[in-house]
Amino acid sequence: MKELIKKMVEVVGPSGFEGAIRDVVRAEIASHVDDIQVDAMGNLVARKGQKSPGGIRIMLAAHMDEIGVLATHVEENGFVRFTTVGGVRPHTLLGGRVIFINGTRGVIGGERLESPGSLHSFEQMFIDVGATSRETCPVKVGDFAGFDRPFADYGDRLTSKAMDDRVGVAVLVEVLRTMESSPNEVYFVFSTQEEVGLRGATTAAYAVDPDLGISVDVTGTGDTPKGSRMEVSLGKGPAIKVRDGGMISDPRVVQWMVRSAEASGLPYQLEVLEGGTTDARAMQLTRAGVPAGCVSIPCRYIHSPSEMVDIHDVQNAVKLLVALISQPVSLG
Repeated sequence: MKELIKKMVEVVGPSGFEGAIRDVVRAEIASHVDDIQVDAMGNLVARKGQKSPGGIRIMLAAHMDEIGVLATHVEENGFVRFTTVGGVRPHTLLGGRVIFINGTRGVIGGERLESPGSLHSFEQMFIDVGATSRETCPVKVGDFAGFDRPFADYGDRLTSKAMDDRVGVAVLVEVLRTMESSPNEVYFVFSTQEEVGLRGATTAAYAVDPDLGISVDVTGTGDTPKGSRMEVSLGKGPAIKVRDGGMISDPRVVQWMVRSAEASGLPYQLEVLEGGTTDARAMQLTRAGVPAGCVSIPCRYIHSPSEMVDIHDVQNAVKLLVALISQPVSLG
């Protein structure tokens, strides 16, 4: 799966500009689905199978968008001021590179600070694209950019920008390739604008009207020096979400996932995430409500230009999802 992950993460696609990554995903899955559409929000919605007796309609969602920046002003000398797209952290930016949707590349710099030990705010940063004036600057107000950081293979550990959530996208692509049959009607939704408010999943869930919703996303870990107090580590299996900052997973869904993992002999972890949320929240709250949960990929350094995952967690997430959707669903 490493080549598939590499292909996914290196595409530029901040929230609202998912067209390029959508085209890549569509090319990968078109021959494996029964129907495929792009909706008004830009979500790629693919259906596989029909409900048989005892089957249900399941929605699986992974978001295509990534965090990034947006040009707000161009200085007279050609430096670009910016704001953020999604949950970007200022301490991860200085010296980093970005690539705009129009192909322009730049490096993030910062003003000289009076107190050397203090941190730059976003207002004290700028993007240097090599321009010498506003007139020669190829970036205009309103231009979006993603981080410019290539995929790196460290053996079992993989790092890149946009693992959140292109690794989830890769997982769903691989599930489509791997699953053979199912009594369920399964909708694979590659959603847009998750990083700015779960917008794509909100409308897609309303349209699909699922009986069950599962998101596939990354989650934080507690396995780094003096890290968060969190019982999730790289390499110990995909995480089954119990709760995050925006939702409580349906306990029946959690137990169903646990039973399936144990029956399949797959490693798993239980996830309690203090902040943030996923597309599962949007599915849970659609229409009259939907039982929903999340299979998470443990990930270090989330919302930075170098997010890290373990390939075994990714592969086991694929196996768990195939096991979950290939059989009749029992939430009793």
